[in-house]
Amino acid sequence: MSQDALVKRQFGHRARLALSPAGVRAADDQAHAARTMWNLLHAWWRMMPKEKRTLANADAAIRQARQDIGFLAVLPAQAAQAVLKTDVRAWKNCWEGRADAPNFKGRLRTVMSVDIPQGRDLNITRVHRRWGMASIPKVGRVRFRWTKDLPVGKHANTENRITGARLVKDALGWHIAFRVQTLHSRPEPHQGPDIGIDVGVTVPIALSDGETYEHGEWLTGKEKARLLHLEQRAAQRKRHRRPGERTSRRLHHTYDQIAGLRAKAKRRALDWQHKTTTAIARTYGTVVVEALTITNMVKSAKGTVEEPGKNVAQKSGLNRSISGEAWGRTITMLAYKTAQLGGTLVKVPAPGTSRRCSACGHTTPGSRESQAVFVCKNPDCGWSGNADHNAARNVLHLYRMGLALIPVAGRAVVRRAKRVKPAAAR
Repeated sequence: MSQDALVKRQFGHRARLALSPAGVRAADDQAHAARTMWNLLHAWWRMMPKEKRTLANADAAIRQARQDIGFLAVLPAQAAQAVLKTDVRAWKNCWEGRADAPNFKGRLRTVMSVDIPQGRDLNITRVHRRWGMASIPKVGRVRFRWTKDLPVGKHANTENRITGARLVKDALGWHIAFRVQTLHSRPEPHQGPDIGIDVGVTVPIALSDGETYEHGEWLTGKEKARLLHLEQRAAQRKRHRRPGERTSRRLHHTYDQIAGLRAKAKRRALDWQHKTTTAIARTYGTVVVEALTITNMVKSAKGTVEEPGKNVAQKSGLNRSISGEAWGRTITMLAYKTAQLGGTLVKVPAPGTSRRCSACGHTTPGSRESQAVFVCKNPDCGWSGNADHNAARNVLHLYRMGLALIPVAGRAVVRRAKRVKPAAAR
């Protein structure tokens, strides 16, 4: 096979770590040291004159900080250098208009993480069908769950290898996210049919061919009762806390239990999204979705003191339901999975798709009689059917009429004129 038919692919794979109590403490210490290093570097960068903001001076400041501040020494030298690279990349993204200016990282609202820049330092081996082992600097050999074949050992070469990793902690414990680089053959164009997709709350995904993808509750009945009990306990303990008094260990433990249950629900939702989007990408060649502005859809309706909002509680519940379905994450998964399989993801304008009749094309008031029933009020039509399938058919029809939007997919960016740096970075 010629080199032109091969494409380089980079992706991440996350696996759960099995750390001992001592390993957990060591990883926690490294994460806190990495956050402190970021804050010190950020303060140094803003304090120094512009002509002295160089990588060499920043590297020297990092080395000096690891010598002067004792607890920063637990952070490996390469992880400290990775903090500098991440900070420089954050400023470049800000200057080029892709993100806001970086800021200090707080202890409670920052994800605990430690970077391992060099993949060769991991020394990954597979010891069991379900377990592998990796070397983590200043922690030692650690087991991780083997759920995906990785290019290690005789399967690794210059084109197929692990380039690095990152330790990440969430409510369910420490995980390791591998950065994998592989060489794949360029996919052939997908010959599957075109499909329109309508996303919703009651019916998460409805296709234009009449198929639907639904899910149940992410937590079982016992888990939901447990979550409610923990939330009530946390509220009671917080209510009896005196003003200015520090949060007790019991309340922190209750918060950790609540976060664990919510993280379990999120993981189940991610699993459903991955399986559903994979099935759609394998079946259809062109996937058409609505260009939804989800940020505007979940804005609060409380209004102002002069003009208070209406039905605030109902809108708040709808906002939680929309956020829980994570439509943006579903579209992001469809974007890269269709590309890997030779398909295409297209976005079309969203206004009117749920109120327009897919049979006659007219928008008649009152046609959507309920959430699930659509009956066209046009005297010359009278078509009736499922409202979600009707919207999905309208989405596909817009694509076939040539009303596709560009760009197809991508993260939201801050609108800022080029070559204009924010005041904090000048």
